[in-house]
Amino acid sequence: MHRIFADVPVHAPGLAAVAALPGIVVDACEQPEERSRELPRERIQDADVLFCTYPPSNFDAMKKVRWIQLASAGYSQLFGLELVARGIVASNARGCFDVPIAEWNLAMMVNLARDLRRMIRNQEGAVWDRRAGFQTEIRGMTVGIWGYGGIGRETARLARALGMRVHVLTRGGVKPRHDVYCVPGTGDPDGILPHRTFRSGEEMDFLRELDFLIVAMPLTRATEGLIGERELRALPPAAYVLNPARGPIIRQTALLRALDEGWIAGAALDTHYAYPLPPEHPLWRYPNVILTPHISGSSLSQHFAGRLWDIFAVNLRRFLGGERLTNLLTPEQLAGG
Repeated sequence: MHRIFADVPVHAPGLAAVAALPGIVVDACEQPEERSRELPRERIQDADVLFCTYPPSNFDAMKKVRWIQLASAGYSQLFGLELVARGIVASNARGCFDVPIAEWNLAMMVNLARDLRRMIRNQEGAVWDRRAGFQTEIRGMTVGIWGYGGIGRETARLARALGMRVHVLTRGGVKPRHDVYCVPGTGDPDGILPHRTFRSGEEMDFLRELDFLIVAMPLTRATEGLIGERELRALPPAAYVLNPARGPIIRQTALLRALDEGWIAGAALDTHYAYPLPPEHPLWRYPNVILTPHISGSSLSQHFAGRLWDIFAVNLRRFLGGERLTNLLTPEQLAGG
């Protein structure tokens, strides 16, 4: 008998499919929360599977858990739990947000290139202005994707469909990727879409040719503050920076200087340095910055719950059969590497 504690939004068809599997007992939390909180010990202590966004604050009470399925692509909430030492495996929700975040990336590139913010201000002020800058095409421009997971791969697919050149920077090059959840018909599972691929140590060569830089890597100890003054100065002054990943990957002071001193043309930011971003924060003031409140990929999407429970069902069958999990996090990742 396998006992599952699910602290995620319930998707009725997905829950029914999971509960119908032989030898499965599911305890689904009635009101799941986004942040860690203490859960009743009697409900979690016998669970060998935890399905959650954040483990409970009394996670130590879960002596029998052997697998954690996260409802998020980010996994920094698992750091410090000593999962590897306890023999606990974990998988994340990579793939759930590839489509909406890639669409956000495309929307932001078009909006930045055509200066949509200025056009909206003109509309509000009844200003008739037909300048050439409002008519810029992104076809033929070069987008650089730093990190080539699911979000980067779906962004590459959409960008190529619009006639853009796609450059990619990864630590070890682009390879086929078939062990991660992917919405059918999306992404680049065979790793064939980039026009050019750069590896670690070639960051300056990668950055200096871009019209758009998209940050598409997870926040880890290795990536926090990875993009600073040196990297932002390497971009052409006409380039834009998009960050749908995590705010602290780009050093805040360097980003503000880049905007103040014109090292870059502007930015679109969906992830930030404080939540919510306080009204006095300087990023609100820039006319060439688009701020969105971390909604490029969100659990409020109409497709989120179905995709999330689909991942869980696929992985539960693999877990029961002793197979390798989809979206499995490595020991290095669980240690924050």
